[in-house]
Amino acid sequence: MALETDNLITRDEQSRRHSSRHAVTARQNAGKGQHRNVPSPPAPSGLSVEAILVLACVTVSLIVLPLVLPPLPPPPAMLLLVPVCLLLLLAALATFVPSDIKSLASSYM
Repeated sequence: MALETDNLITRDEQSRRHSSRHAVTARQNAGKGQHRNVPSPPAPSGLSVEAILVLACVTVSLIVLPLVLPPLPPPPAMLLLVPVCLLLLLAALATFVPSDIKSLASSYM
């Protein structure tokens, strides 16, 4: 019986030591900002290198292509009405569609 009690005490002490070591390690890692399963946050810069390269290529093409390509004839008059019609449609939707969600939901019920 005494032997079993000694075994239980040593197991209990070992588990306490292990948990206290784990807690100390966790506190140290938390102080350093290191976590095992948590990914590191992205860099605080606004644009990535790839985004800057894409923007540079678009800028160069907007500068160079009008100098290289011949001038184009004007579009047909009907094609010029497309952006005007889109503008009128968006203005009508913004004016006449209710913005209150409750009234919008109650009209469908």
